[in-house]
Amino acid sequence: MKLKKLNFKGEYLLIFSIVAILALFGCVMVYSASFYSAQHHYGNSEFFLFKQLFGFILGICGLIFFSMVDYHILAKLKWWIVVGTCVLLSLVFIPGLGVEIYGAKRWISLLGFSIQPSEVAKFALVIFTASYLADNNHKVKTLKGLFPVLVVGGVMALLIMLEPSMSVTMCICFVLLCMLIIGGMSKKHTLMFSIPAGLAVPLLIIAEPYRMKRLLAFIDPWASPQGEGFQLIQSLYSLGDGGWFGVGLFNSRQKYLFLPFAESDFILSIMGEEIGFVGVVLYLSFVLFLCLQIIKIGLNAKDRFGSMLSCGVAFVIAVQTLLNVAVVTGSIPPTGLPLPFISAGSTSLLVFMSAIGVVLNVDRQSRKGRI
Repeated sequence: MKLKKLNFKGEYLLIFSIVAILALFGCVMVYSASFYSAQHHYGNSEFFLFKQLFGFILGICGLIFFSMVDYHILAKLKWWIVVGTCVLLSLVFIPGLGVEIYGAKRWISLLGFSIQPSEVAKFALVIFTASYLADNNHKVKTLKGLFPVLVVGGVMALLIMLEPSMSVTMCICFVLLCMLIIGGMSKKHTLMFSIPAGLAVPLLIIAEPYRMKRLLAFIDPWASPQGEGFQLIQSLYSLGDGGWFGVGLFNSRQKYLFLPFAESDFILSIMGEEIGFVGVVLYLSFVLFLCLQIIKIGLNAKDRFGSMLSCGVAFVIAVQTLLNVAVVTGSIPPTGLPLPFISAGSTSLLVFMSAIGVVLNVDRQSRKGRI
């Protein structure tokens, strides 16, 4: 494994700055959204802030490290990455290792740290899919040629659904579909997979009573204002109170134990309350610009693997952001999905920032190839 010196030319400094700004702003928002609940539940108002700062430090290290490592090594290790990810996803079901919170087993507890394997799975699938599409460009037009990607994606999706985490499953399925489409999958196969996937969503909702309750609460949250509809109602209150410019940083009222998961899945609601519609649009503009820059790097990559890899990272960021926005605004039923670079969660922050490091390495090598 060769490490290259950092090079701040090209897109490196721009993307590094955007990601650092987003992540640091996320630390501020995590503290703002959580200091009261952290004091109430843990006796330490900085509990979530310290965890997020730890994730930020690890994320910076991961970003720098992967920006210096030749991204082609990921293609060589793709099967090890897939197997390792599936093992991690399986460990959540082992008593003593898996941590169950609100009926979901999505975390592993190791040496006092909590790891969320599904966050790793998103980018593990991107790496495998990018490598496979790069090596088998001529096969993706056939169903047989798509089979390995569908199997790997299906296994990961199944393990994540068993946690259960329908939101992450939807995210990786959307990302996989996007990558297959730009990778050359035929229109016939696109329809073949899209229609059953679309039909599977309502079936999965009906199959689980708690999902059905969430769906009914989404349709009419006021039918159960103290039950399943409570979280969505409080989220809408937050967004409504913020207006155009917000009530001011740290001045949210909904974070005082009114809005559940204010520091994580619903942190965008607190952002809307404190920095207003204009502030939220500014954040989304940063994310959009970041995704466009990543896609630009992908289009200029020196090989197909780098191109598919970069676009896959952009798809994960874009899809996850859109799903989170849709949830907090009541556009889709509530699901647990963090807002990239902002929501509390060290694993998520580390993985997203490391993925950005990989993209920066793609950019560095493509520029070197053009010299």
